[in-house]
Amino acid sequence: MNEILNRENLKSAYENVVRNKGSCGVDGIRTDALKKWLNYHWPRMKDELINGTYHPKAVLGVSIPKRSGGERLLGIPTTGDRMIQQAINQVLNPLFDPEFSPFSYGFRPGKNAGQAIGQTLVYINQGYNSIVDIDLQRFFDEVNHDYLMNLIKGKVNDPKVLRLIWRYLRSPVQINGKLHKRRKGVPQGGPLSPLLSNIVLNELDKELANRGLRFVRYADDFSIFLKTARSAHRVMRNITRFITTQLHLQVNKQKSAVRKPLNYEYLGFAFESTYKKGDRGQYQLVVSKDSLAALKYKIKTITRKTIPASFDERIHRLNLLMRGWLNYFKQASIHGKLKALDGRVRNRLRYCIWHHWKKPRRKAINLTRLGVPERTAWQWAHSRMGGWAISCSPILITTITLDRLKLRGYRSFLDYYLEIR
Repeated sequence: MNEILNRENLKSAYENVVRNKGSCGVDGIRTDALKKWLNYHWPRMKDELINGTYHPKAVLGVSIPKRSGGERLLGIPTTGDRMIQQAINQVLNPLFDPEFSPFSYGFRPGKNAGQAIGQTLVYINQGYNSIVDIDLQRFFDEVNHDYLMNLIKGKVNDPKVLRLIWRYLRSPVQINGKLHKRRKGVPQGGPLSPLLSNIVLNELDKELANRGLRFVRYADDFSIFLKTARSAHRVMRNITRFITTQLHLQVNKQKSAVRKPLNYEYLGFAFESTYKKGDRGQYQLVVSKDSLAALKYKIKTITRKTIPASFDERIHRLNLLMRGWLNYFKQASIHGKLKALDGRVRNRLRYCIWHHWKKPRRKAINLTRLGVPERTAWQWAHSRMGGWAISCSPILITTITLDRLKLRGYRSFLDYYLEIR
């Protein structure tokens, strides 16, 4: 507890919470108001932490859609509790992380999803093409508290810290104004949750390593790679039994299976054969259909003509989306898909401009300014064609050109992709 409450550790925790921003919890205190709030409340909180009498506030339950369908419940602690959790994490993480598997890539310093995907591709191209794909059912909602605390006690012997972690695990969840008790699970949304989940799943990593299996894990997403389907089915039965009996977790049998690379997806990526004569069995990374569909939906939302946003705002949001998405998927071979996507994005932007001009007179004047003969401009301004058809027609493609879009800040997905590759 003394290390957790060390001034430098607390300062670093505070800076991390403020930098990460995030939503406020049940008390409504935002990160930009945290400093003022701490000036008044921190002396009492510190005394309670030292005496072992501190009780965390309830976490705010917020449902978000899952990429695979359904919803996931996030538990958002108050900003004050986030700072304390971050301070705990900064002290405990160096104790536990050195013993974690090198093939565990989620929420660890120096590890990321790109490395997990890269290792997956290495295994597949080495011929380990029978993949045990196990889905843990509602992992963050099913973690056994007693089991987790026993694992923590192996490294931590301070009763006050153990009691505080226990209280964070047992903090009730406030959903639609009502408090719900929690007897299991690690709520996603707090700085301590990733470390606690890795502590539990490190026991799975150790079991897989002891069996000499090749695997990749990113948080609760993990896969095991074998050379034959027969051995893969055997491993799947044994590991499923270990997960349910030893880790006290549940396996989603509908989503778990032994797969081949062409029908296997991991962390939003899919795998495509690059078969050539003399190069049998090699695969490359591509973006999964669901991930590409999600990107197109976000682009459609940003470029929807009816939303109250200026053209510059749309360009800014598109550029933010582009950088985040491509920095994640830059390992994939998606040159052709991005070229087609860029063409559609530009036409949607032209549609927004055409819709913004509204009246035929304004459309005609703007077309004339862009170099269209006056008579032709008035004809197009009064055209009965739909706005989308006009945005894809030569009249806008040759006037609202790529160069003119770039002057307004537009940047294509393909150009950025080629730059960072």
